[in-house]
Amino acid sequence: MADSTHNQPLAQGARHDVAIVGGGLAGGLIALALHRHAPDCRFVVVEAGRSLGGHHRWSWFETDIRPNARALMSGFALNGWDEGYDITFPRLGRTLPTSYRSLASAEFHRALTAELPPERVMLDTKAASLDAGGVTLVDGTRLAAKRVIDCRPFKPSKALNGGWQVFLGQQFRCETPHGLTRPVIMDASVDQIAPYGNGAAYRFVYVLPLSPTDVFIEDTYYADQPKMDAEVLKGRVAEYAHRNGWKGEVVDQEAGILPVISGGDFNAALAEVAIPGVALAGARGGFSHPLTSYTLPFAVDNALAIAHLIAKRPDLSGAELAAFCQRRSKRHWRATAYYRMLSRMLFEAAEPDKRVVVFEHFYALRGALVERFYAGRSTWPDRLRILTGKPPVAIPRAIRALFSSGKPLDVKPLDTKPSNMETPA
Repeated sequence: MADSTHNQPLAQGARHDVAIVGGGLAGGLIALALHRHAPDCRFVVVEAGRSLGGHHRWSWFETDIRPNARALMSGFALNGWDEGYDITFPRLGRTLPTSYRSLASAEFHRALTAELPPERVMLDTKAASLDAGGVTLVDGTRLAAKRVIDCRPFKPSKALNGGWQVFLGQQFRCETPHGLTRPVIMDASVDQIAPYGNGAAYRFVYVLPLSPTDVFIEDTYYADQPKMDAEVLKGRVAEYAHRNGWKGEVVDQEAGILPVISGGDFNAALAEVAIPGVALAGARGGFSHPLTSYTLPFAVDNALAIAHLIAKRPDLSGAELAAFCQRRSKRHWRATAYYRMLSRMLFEAAEPDKRVVVFEHFYALRGALVERFYAGRSTWPDRLRILTGKPPVAIPRAIRALFSSGKPLDVKPLDTKPSNMETPA
């Protein structure tokens, strides 16, 4: 719920140093980093929803965030597991040792509104337009700002190629302890059925033991279409809980459809959302893992980079900040080319019902390689190792996918039964 104290700007007519539009993960962390590392910066966060962070659960491996950046997350009450995590496939089961973390958006909102000054956060406030000089709200109010950062959600583009990650998760409160001690990051022993009830897609179930009696179960798919039948997915989650003997009630739910980028014209996609003199951050600016859709490690890095730059250069102009963020986004696009190639292998070289074999092959590799992969820091030996050995797909199809630009993202509206069309910010 929104806090009524977080709904007023610094002062009517005052000029802000930074206006952050979008209080999701990226916008919220930028605000936090500015508050901690650039205390003289007068910023304001403009969020259309009633809470910061929307309705999400973000999860990551401890090694995804560089050690010198982890302090930014120190104020949040995280779910954490240091016993490693499990993966299960038709022919493979493993426990890997990496520590895992998870953050609920309700805790994100609570911690940020407790630490940030109330006048810095405007909830339930919609922006009508952004420009280099500030933000105009839908009610006509003008927020003048020296610098503007656009952290609104990802906008699908026909200039990009790839597929989709479709998911629905529910938090169960079990009548008796569920017995899990560590997360199950992928249980791909389930049927490989598409999220709209027919055909096939790479499907796995993701499980987090949040307390001795609370367990989060998410049904996830790598699918060709951004389509979901939420009632079908709820049924599959319930079936999984029943199979494990977990009886109880659903106390929370989230659902979403995220892009899995395999290629495209990144400059053209940026041009579709870029506003002259306005900085782009978050998934809208391209800061996500092309294959996993993870955003948190990149949001942490960006937040600290922006805050340190502003602290070092208080006279930094909005155009300079926009150019700084654009350089970072283009560098990120170049650095993640390998993962986009793997996305093409997944969506083009493997038949939908055989995509599970691609992931099974990957998870048979060394744990340290898997850590670096999720963090987006795979070494060249890692990259070669992933592609060597017995290929999990037909070689001719793999070669075609290797040199393909990818399938255009299907962004036309679909007849999707009730769900959230959400993207990480």
